[in-house]
Amino acid sequence: MTETHPENRHDAAARLARNLASVTLTRTALMRTAATREASLALRQWQSQRLERTYPDLVATSRYHDAARFFLDDLYGPKDFSQRDADLARILPKLKALLPGAALSTIADAVELDLVSEEMDRVLIVALAAAPLDETTYAAAYRACDNRAARERQIVLVRHIGNALDTLTHIPLLAGTLKLMRTPARAANLEELQNFLERGFTAFKKMGGARSFLDTLETRETLLMNRLFAGVETPFAGLIQKTIS
Repeated sequence: MTETHPENRHDAAARLARNLASVTLTRTALMRTAATREASLALRQWQSQRLERTYPDLVATSRYHDAARFFLDDLYGPKDFSQRDADLARILPKLKALLPGAALSTIADAVELDLVSEEMDRVLIVALAAAPLDETTYAAAYRACDNRAARERQIVLVRHIGNALDTLTHIPLLAGTLKLMRTPARAANLEELQNFLERGFTAFKKMGGARSFLDTLETRETLLMNRLFAGVETPFAGLIQKTIS
């Protein structure tokens, strides 16, 4: 949920709790049988490889490498976020006390992005009907799902999360707060969550301005979405129209 005005701690924490509950239910349904687990893993791996082919210039650029890896691996990629989400649910009251509303809101958006992605994977697996995964079968199943609104929402969330992370790097004392959380996080077996928070913050801090990076993500993902829904014969070709500087 993209907010026009900043959320306070209470509202952001409540939205985060709702998103965590929803994504847990969706993920449990997807993992219920061996067949759906295997199909989900295969789809995640295929989509991860597609992302790598779409953004090699970002990964290869020293300025954008860490932010690109954060998006490809931690937000938009094939990683299993079950442990991260379980950690979030377990220490949500403490996070609410430690982090500002803007940070909690960004985490809530990250979980919503995971939820949207999980739900789209679920319907895409049904549309694939166990067909071998390649660009042709993926494109046909993608169109058959007829879920443009959800696809558009995924892109909006990626952009919104990126803008929010960029803003968070300018909040005084937030970097120090994250560092202070390391020892208690390790003691409470929350290192997966701690690493996730630090990777995102550090990557965007290093980038020193995210507009060009986020423009590139939004442009390429929107172009691919439009091509896929339009039934273009080779939708994955020529997505890298301009190398980011």
